[in-house]
Amino acid sequence: MNVKIESSKIIKPLYEGIPPSTTAHIPFNVFDNVTFDTLMALIYAYRPPTPPTSTIETGLRKTLSIYREWAGRIGEDEHGNRGVFLNDEGVRFIEASVDASLDEVLPLKPSPSMLSLHPSLKDVVELIQVQVTRFTCGSVVVGFTGHHMIADGHAASNFFVEWGQACQGMEIAPLPMNDRAIFLPRDPPLIEYNHVGAEFVSKLVNKELVKVNNDEINEKKNIIVHKVHFTLEFLGKLKAHASFMNGKAKTYSTFESLIAHLWRAITKSRDLNASQNTQIRISVDGRRRVIPRVPDEFFGNIVLWAFPTSKVKDLLDEPLHYATKIIHDAITKVDDKYFKSFIDFANDEKVMTRQDLIPSANMKEDSLSPNLEVDSWLSFLQIMSITQPRVLTPQSYRKVKKVFPVTDEVKVFGTSLRFYVYTSVIALISNHFPNQYCPPPSLHYARGLTI
Repeated sequence: MNVKIESSKIIKPLYEGIPPSTTAHIPFNVFDNVTFDTLMALIYAYRPPTPPTSTIETGLRKTLSIYREWAGRIGEDEHGNRGVFLNDEGVRFIEASVDASLDEVLPLKPSPSMLSLHPSLKDVVELIQVQVTRFTCGSVVVGFTGHHMIADGHAASNFFVEWGQACQGMEIAPLPMNDRAIFLPRDPPLIEYNHVGAEFVSKLVNKELVKVNNDEINEKKNIIVHKVHFTLEFLGKLKAHASFMNGKAKTYSTFESLIAHLWRAITKSRDLNASQNTQIRISVDGRRRVIPRVPDEFFGNIVLWAFPTSKVKDLLDEPLHYATKIIHDAITKVDDKYFKSFIDFANDEKVMTRQDLIPSANMKEDSLSPNLEVDSWLSFLQIMSITQPRVLTPQSYRKVKKVFPVTDEVKVFGTSLRFYVYTSVIALISNHFPNQYCPPPSLHYARGLTI
């Protein structure tokens, strides 16, 4: 697929009436500062009829007048507080074309050509970049990159929906809640949990971990993106097996059951030391956990992580219920008390002036083994509706050194799952998943793994 760039320019917010001041600086809050400091990428594909590129551009400019952070620039104020300047310097807007129909290039699989469908992630100052690529059949692919410190997945999803509204000439609603300063520490503070080793890690420990993991990827090199689609029948059986010891208690969720299944399968394929610990990093949205509840319209970051952990031997020897319970309990722990403990911790000057602590959300790790990272799109998978969407393809949030993203990262959307693994273990992992079109009649694990 040869993508031809037709034009590239900076576009700015389109205001009704007098434009606002462009001198304001909005400091990042404690959740912004602890999230991944990188760009995320997303690709939408649409079938015809599609609106003109000028309509998509105008809709974006109108939406930027409400989501002003995207049109600003990250920097420090006079006090050294990192945040975003609302200077309206604008976002990059690229027009491109492909001399082929979209059907000729589907399905969109990770490859050098697919990366050309969204703007580059390298040396970028714009907080948003958009690339509109047109195909000969009339289909359109909209490639998007945005900085994660400006918005988490939930907030970005709201932005996409409202951009779609603007493209259709609709009123943008509901309006975002643009107040990053609402997460104040308590007086007196109450730090009830250990946040070092969770949201923060020692620089020395992190440096050694990155070295070990990058040495591993240099040895194995080949990474593959594997996508699995699950039937509702398979998911129902999996959930029943995971919850069979709960009795009349609430069953575990499909997400918890599926991730437990995946955790065991990948751990088995890695051939790890039985006494070694393995851990999953699972993002937890705080909007419905913090009391009083944070509105769904909040624009920014309010995500922490659950870290279910197990010995390899226990994870593989015990039934599926064991892994699912560990995941369920870890996610449940990240509640109102945990979020408020983190807010108190991250606002403690004595703690935050320590030079040896950095956020654990690290994009420099190419391999997470023996651990795993899971990103779920189940709760905020909303579509930018410029027309009927055909394909939605989230890219890895991580910067890539090769064609493919990192290993050991998992994305869950609907009844599909995508994960990044070494080619040397994909056959072993595939033994534990049903074929996309012909699922097995019963649940079982190969190589001695049992439910």
